Amino acid sequence: MQKAPITQFIETHFKHFNAGALQDAAKGYKTHVEGGGKMFLSMAGAMSSGELGISLAEMIRQGKVHAICCTGANLEEDVYNLVAHEYYVRIPNYRDLTPQDEQKLLDKHLNRVTDTCIPEEEAIRRIERVVLDEWDKASKAGTSRLPHEFLYDVLLSGKLEKHYQIPKENSWLLAAAERRLPLFVPGWEDSTMGNIFTARVIEEKVSAGCMKAGFHYLIELAKWYEANCRTGKGIGFFQIGGGIAGDFPICVVPMLNQDLLKDVPVWSYFCQISDSTTSYGSYSGAVPNEKITWGKLAIDTPKFIVESDATICAPLIFGYVMGW
Repeated sequence: MQKAPITQFIETHFKHFNAGALQDAAKGYKTHVEGGGKMFLSMAGAMSSGELGISLAEMIRQGKVHAICCTGANLEEDVYNLVAHEYYVRIPNYRDLTPQDEQKLLDKHLNRVTDTCIPEEEAIRRIERVVLDEWDKASKAGTSRLPHEFLYDVLLSGKLEKHYQIPKENSWLLAAAERRLPLFVPGWEDSTMGNIFTARVIEEKVSAGCMKAGFHYLIELAKWYEANCRTGKGIGFFQIGGGIAGDFPICVVPMLNQDLLKDVPVWSYFCQISDSTTSYGSYSGAVPNEKITWGKLAIDTPKFIVESDATICAPLIFGYVMGW
């Protein structure tokens, strides 16, 4: 039987070094989910602005991703791209920009992320106006919700659909909202929308109490992990980048076992894609075995690390898992 193009390409050409690690990780991912295991995905960096949603949304629809932890930036930037894609400005020669060039971008209200500029008015302010209305309603009703729940409801309401500038199938957050995928956003305050919310609280336009915080996410994650970790092959952990998006969720296992004195199995698969090489004191560059000492992984947990660019590697791994 003829194999799918991406699968065939990876198995033919990706033999050694980071390429070999990518193939091993992809095979391990595929084996895990096809054997009844669940996969938890953590996402740092600017993957949404890098349009990872083109492949990640389909992974969600196909049931290859069962929960996600992401930064506040990745949460909002998928929606920005959904409603303002045609206003984005790409700067392929970004390495050549002078401080004066950067100032000109600021003057045009273009916020640069590597080679991509997010337009303030068409993206950020458009979403602010819609979400602010939801914050206001929650404040007046005296209810409290998690940051992503506001965006889930906005997307599912259809309020933004007239502004869509990419196929809605390419929005990973919309795919997640449609399936009410468990989503965890630690440190949401460290994002544009988090900054805006804080500003509106300072202005007393909304109540701080309408927004739940990081420890609420950890409580929900603990419930989800305990409810799902004993089914099939358990829960795997697929990490894109490092930082809080990875460290926050992976710690739920030692918290359950060491602080709550539960007896839950550790993560049953681990893969990290990162360009952060091993260095002194770096979590992002820590080798997977270090996680054994923290009670996150076991000696026999399948462990993979691909030291490369996630914008290249993640879509390839996703394509392999989906049989593309």
